Amino acid sequence: MSANISAILYLISGVLFILALRGLSSPETSRQGNLFGIIGMVIAVVVTFLSVGNFTAGFIYVLIFLAIGGSIGAFIAYRIPMTAMPELVAGFHSLVGLAAVFVAISAFINPAAFNLGTPGNIYLASLIEMAIGAAVGAITFSGSVIAFLKLQGIMSGAPITFRGQHLLNALLLILIVILTFYLCSTQSSNLFWVLIAISFLIGFLIIIPIGGADMPVVISMLNSYSGWAAAGIGFTLENTALIITGALVGSSGAILSYIMCKGMNRSFFNVILGGFGATEQTSGGENKEQRPVKSGNADDAAFLMKNASSVIIVPGYGMAVAQAQHALREMVDTLKKNDIKVSYAIHPVAGRMPGHMNVLLAEANVPYDEVFELEEINNDFANADVAFVIGANDVTNPVAKTDPQSPIYGMPVLDVEKCKSVLFVKRSLSPGYAGIDNDLFYKENTLMLFADAKKMTEDITKNL
Repeated sequence: MSANISAILYLISGVLFILALRGLSSPETSRQGNLFGIIGMVIAVVVTFLSVGNFTAGFIYVLIFLAIGGSIGAFIAYRIPMTAMPELVAGFHSLVGLAAVFVAISAFINPAAFNLGTPGNIYLASLIEMAIGAAVGAITFSGSVIAFLKLQGIMSGAPITFRGQHLLNALLLILIVILTFYLCSTQSSNLFWVLIAISFLIGFLIIIPIGGADMPVVISMLNSYSGWAAAGIGFTLENTALIITGALVGSSGAILSYIMCKGMNRSFFNVILGGFGATEQTSGGENKEQRPVKSGNADDAAFLMKNASSVIIVPGYGMAVAQAQHALREMVDTLKKNDIKVSYAIHPVAGRMPGHMNVLLAEANVPYDEVFELEEINNDFANADVAFVIGANDVTNPVAKTDPQSPIYGMPVLDVEKCKSVLFVKRSLSPGYAGIDNDLFYKENTLMLFADAKKMTEDITKNL
């Protein structure tokens, strides 16, 4: 295939990737966006194969491993429940980072195969590109592995901190810059391996102090890292499609990280340098059991809903864990039959990844026009009869507006306490990821429903 035709087809695939991102910006067009992305990737892969020209016996192995990897990926994607999507995304990010590291290693060991020079005499620009790509890829891999372990519950979601942690991270980052400089000067293979090893370490150290409440930011941040790693390797390979794709993923991930931080009223550096719960929070922790709490059952909840004219549903990670989205949809359908207006209020950082709640509601075929973001619906709580909070915690905590000492102070929250009645489905009075007590539990208009979210929702539907 000629270079001109390859360039044109790569450009077409790049345009399709842009259209894919545009489509994914809205639930209504997300399927079409996915389709554009798939077509763009198929074109990019096919063109890359055809551009090589001489198909050697080694390509048989490439095709075999491509088939194996594709089969495993398809099987995992088919079987994975929507509740485990954050872990899946973190796992995919780790593989993108590791792929970038492997390509950089291949290019460093055998630069002639990539037209980058000879061992010990690699072109300076190419060496800088592969060093950056390898470093960012290694950070992405180890950071994504830690995120996966935290999301999966294999590793504690609480922040892991130690004295001098920030100083150590800063020194390691400076060391990476110094190693890159000397690597370009000496082209020493030992320095290259040390650079990769330290990058793996810094990825581990950056993510362990980040708590569960900041996981949406971590996911989008690692998404950005994986994009920049791919773009760096794209320059090394002189592959236009990889550069375009990496730049799109990197920039969109960075923008999403900013949106997530804005949703929590936190700076990006504040998240990276220490997650929610990094300090001990005891406010209300010792005497919360002594504070008056009104608890009820499914019959009480059904009575309140049946006599309401409008209900706002506030889903959270508890709904995801209990896989209660389908039961929730059935309950809402029952309410609608009684001419009760129902809408959903989504906080930008509810769940464990950006858009987590939207994905779960879409899986349950909840109409898109019933789902509203915080800015669109927050003023409606004051006029609603019932707020049904199912598994959300920190995103509904009024303390964010009243206590300057709280770690979530200033974070925009859903004003559910303004409803006439609040039904709060939760297993216990335990705090959320921020590690602080929720004052909403003890409000006069709040009725706590202590139960598994799915079972409680099903029982309410029966009573309705």
